[in-house]
Amino acid sequence: MGKTIYPNADKILITADCGGSNGYRGRLWKVELQKLSDELNFEIHVRHFPPGTSKWNKIEHRMFSFISQHWRGKPLIDRATVINLIGNTKTKNGLEIKAILDEREYKKGIIVSDEEFNNVNIQKEEFHGEWNYKIIPHIEHII
Repeated sequence: MGKTIYPNADKILITADCGGSNGYRGRLWKVELQKLSDELNFEIHVRHFPPGTSKWNKIEHRMFSFISQHWRGKPLIDRATVINLIGNTKTKNGLEIKAILDEREYKKGIIVSDEEFNNVNIQKEEFHGEWNYKIIPHIEHII
């Protein structure tokens, strides 16, 4: 989605909660970010919200309240209905939300080996490097 809006971008910034599958300790999260970094030939900068502070996540404040207002009183009978209601949420000030249903199946219980994890080209930032880091594409992938 961002390629048409930002055609000259060469970096991505991701803000993420500190827990769950995209938590700062997640080895699979970082391995998959490396794959994306290599595929796009982009640096991926990650900033995790410190534990207990996800309430400051701008996405939650900007979007979720409007999504809740939009689907108020409507029966959420299936995933397609939920996705359509989310994707058709708009505000007077121009906020538009895009949503698609990802129907791929994801394996559970994937174990990342030390070798795979050590192959992640990660550079920790000076301030709280465990929460703030960048994943750099491998040289062999640079065009």
